Amino acid sequence: MLKVKGTTVKHTRGDTANLKVTILRKLPSGEKEPYTPEEGDVVRFAMSDHYDDDNPLIKKDIPIDTLILHLDPEDTESLEFGDYVYDIQLTTSDGDVDTFIDRAQWELTEEVE
Repeated sequence: MLKVKGTTVKHTRGDTANLKVTILRKLPSGEKEPYTPEEGDVVRFAMSDHYDDDNPLIKKDIPIDTLILHLDPEDTESLEFGDYVYDIQLTTSDGDVDTFIDRAQWELTEEVE
């Protein structure tokens, strides 16, 4: 099971996850528009059990051509059930860094055996 509401994710431990990521750029007017990553940009996902962790439990690059975060069953099958935090960060080819999803909740739920 995989449910997404806003930036909150509910995911059954050990299941495959494929999540489409959308990057919005804030314009000087305050409006937002979609940003399409360019060659040399890096989009990275990191998940941890608390905010101040310098060593994430899961760290994955998200392909810029698809913007789909893919987690394999083995990425979560050994983790405890419960709440985790994650962020997704864009580093542009010219070195600008934007953590566009920050301190979001990832709930790892129990599977029925």
